[in-house]
Amino acid sequence: MTPKRVLICTNRTCRKQGSQKVLAAFQSLPVANVTVESSSCLGQCGNGPMVFILPEETWYSQVQPDEVKTVVEKHLQGGIPVKGMLYPKFHPH
Repeated sequence: MTPKRVLICTNRTCRKQGSQKVLAAFQSLPVANVTVESSSCLGQCGNGPMVFILPEETWYSQVQPDEVKTVVEKHLQGGIPVKGMLYPKFHPH
């Protein structure tokens, strides 16, 4: 099984939108075989905080700290992306 990586943009714009708290929320809910990392700009300024999950390349936009638990339980543990939170630019409804 390929380990997952969760990248949370902590560059200027996302940081102003609260990405440090999103990063802390992911770090407080560790999952086996999942690495949580602070990232430089992911190129989606103004839609953050951005969360990018590899290797499947799933994008979440405007993630709030209180939503992290849902992503951890449904996506990282359950394997099912959280549809309502997906970034529409890369995951059109």
